[in-house]
Amino acid sequence: MIPTYFNRTSALGAILLAIACAPASSNKQGAESTTVARTDTAAVAAALAPQDSNVTRADRARIQGSPTAPVWVIEVSDFQCPYCQEWHDATYPAFRDEFVKTGKVRMAYVNFPLAQHQRAWPTAEAAMCAGAQGKFWEMHDAVFATQARWESMPAPETLFDSLAKSTGVDVARWRDCIKAGTMKPLIQADHDRASAAGITSTPSFMIGNQILSGAQPIEELRRAIDSAMVTSKKPAS
Repeated sequence: MIPTYFNRTSALGAILLAIACAPASSNKQGAESTTVARTDTAAVAAALAPQDSNVTRADRARIQGSPTAPVWVIEVSDFQCPYCQEWHDATYPAFRDEFVKTGKVRMAYVNFPLAQHQRAWPTAEAAMCAGAQGKFWEMHDAVFATQARWESMPAPETLFDSLAKSTGVDVARWRDCIKAGTMKPLIQADHDRASAAGITSTPSFMIGNQILSGAQPIEELRRAIDSAMVTSKKPAS
């Protein structure tokens, strides 16, 4: 599960490079980010130990790639962030084909719902509850593909129902998961651990000892992955 990588105790550096969604109180939202050193980043919080079998399944379902891949890529994202949607449409398919399907990286999606996005939590729950039935990535794709529709809807639940049905989940079980708030602790833990690691905006990518913030082009991700691969091959001192 994700905590194998995400529960790191070392400080993480940060490279803020592109366009990203940031908290409403930040003046970075919708603007070009600048390079920031984070040598004093707090240690990442202890890993969540899910007791609910649905939560455990959802936690595993949002990981893709070979378990023997030498590098982890953690995508920290908000389903309502337009820049997350932009990265999903423009870069994710090529990234998945080049790195995930080839066994070079293992990728995980971490939720970072921003307070100014009213639909960020409901969509995260919708995706994670689909993940409890092994359909996280299918719902992930469906939610991003329809962002322009549901983000302005006063009651998007009917659309979410339709999306869930299209992924092949048991819709009654999926609705029960959402009604019970089953995934809320996991989503909150995602947010807290990402914050502790130095994440301030979405999308962000944790690769090796770097945090890349913004809708990164594949060239930047490739450089970070290549660097992490070199580091992973070095013998421990």
